[in-house]
Amino acid sequence: MTIHQNLIAGEWVGTDAVKNINPSNTNDVVGEYARASADDAKAAIAAAKAAFPAWSRSGILERHAILKKTADEILARKDELGTLLAREEGKTLPEAIGETIRAGQIFEFFAGECLRLAGEVLPSVRPNIGVEITREPVGVVGIITPWNFPIAIPAWKIAPALCYGNTVVFKPADLVPGCAWAIVDILHRAGLPKGVLNLVMGKGSVVGQAMLDSPDVHAITFTGSTGTGKRVAAASIEHNRKFQLEMGGKNPFVVLDDADLTVAVEAAANSGFFSTGQRCTASSRLIVTEGIHDKFVAALTAKLKTLVVDDALKTGTHIGPVVDGTQLKQDTDYIEIGKGEGAKLAFGGDLLKRDNPGFYLQPALFTEATNEMRISREEIFGPVVSVIRVRNYEEALATANDTPFGLSSGIATTSLKHATHFKRNSEAGMVMVNLPTAGVDFHVPFGGRKGSSYGPREQGKYANEFYTTVKTAYTLA
Repeated sequence: MTIHQNLIAGEWVGTDAVKNINPSNTNDVVGEYARASADDAKAAIAAAKAAFPAWSRSGILERHAILKKTADEILARKDELGTLLAREEGKTLPEAIGETIRAGQIFEFFAGECLRLAGEVLPSVRPNIGVEITREPVGVVGIITPWNFPIAIPAWKIAPALCYGNTVVFKPADLVPGCAWAIVDILHRAGLPKGVLNLVMGKGSVVGQAMLDSPDVHAITFTGSTGTGKRVAAASIEHNRKFQLEMGGKNPFVVLDDADLTVAVEAAANSGFFSTGQRCTASSRLIVTEGIHDKFVAALTAKLKTLVVDDALKTGTHIGPVVDGTQLKQDTDYIEIGKGEGAKLAFGGDLLKRDNPGFYLQPALFTEATNEMRISREEIFGPVVSVIRVRNYEEALATANDTPFGLSSGIATTSLKHATHFKRNSEAGMVMVNLPTAGVDFHVPFGGRKGSSYGPREQGKYANEFYTTVKTAYTLA
């Protein structure tokens, strides 16, 4: 089997490889991917540093052409790349193709942003002096991405980094190197100069640590666990570098008595269980007022009974496998914790067998949960959802905000008053009304509050706040 190598200074290198396993069928090897060493990471950082002066001053048409060519190839290969994504991560093929299309759209958006780079010209308070405010690239950007969105999240970090003239050292999650390798290969063939984009696959404890330890990495953008995010922050403060963190979530979805029951059930099921619940924007807390509670639980349970859990590539599959055995154990451990805390397992939670060996888990729905239980406080990152009964809107809002996280929130209601109040008073970076909490557009800002996020928002034109630094220049006329 061909080894997919790391890209360092424009050369494909590496022979120490590991197998990438399909969670829908553990007998299926997606491919073999090289693991970088600490020395490889240091070489990649040095290459990015050497390439920065020329790339940071490159023409906007050059950057535009490379990003546009990348977008075009991703979109042309959406079925192929979507299949790769489904095989290595386990989300259903329609979801995987949709994520691939989003990655292409992100590159297309930032190809356009290359042609829209702008600053300001202002008058000084002093006579005969002009003031120019411009944005310049930060330098070498370290990019560390998670396993749950293996093509979209790399896209929304790499595309703006390159658009604004930075060079990149990219470390994808060890579980899903396939999509990362594919996107880097496309960019490399699109004409990026040597050293502008470097790929170092491997363990976070080795490759990621080398990035954190280097004073030549000027900014790090990280999406992943809260614990690792704190380590990224501490290491970045040591080097006085910029850092951007997207971490955990325990997102609430509120259902009020006046909600359209069908809309509420569809949004809750999508939020909590699709993509196997492995989304930082997933709603694992359903906060339901008592007037609609029993009808909602019955309707949601009926909906869950219709969902097919099977191989991600099979037609008709609604929910694919959990990503690997470690994550599966975490999910089942939390199911036992929920039972022990006194919540009622109203549906699911069983391990499932399918035609091929894989990490299959029936969606789990708890009722009679409280907001103080661990299953209501801690991020599970799987298809495990709790229903919390509340008296009214005021208690629902207070419960929704009673969390250390603040990424996404949602409400199902036909009341304009409550929808408007919730949008203003929900302590989350993104708020959805009668929509799933997961699912955002590629051209608008993404990010949260409290323990979920730190630093400027990702995506859209707001990305320039992280990937550039502001310069103010004065000229005597």
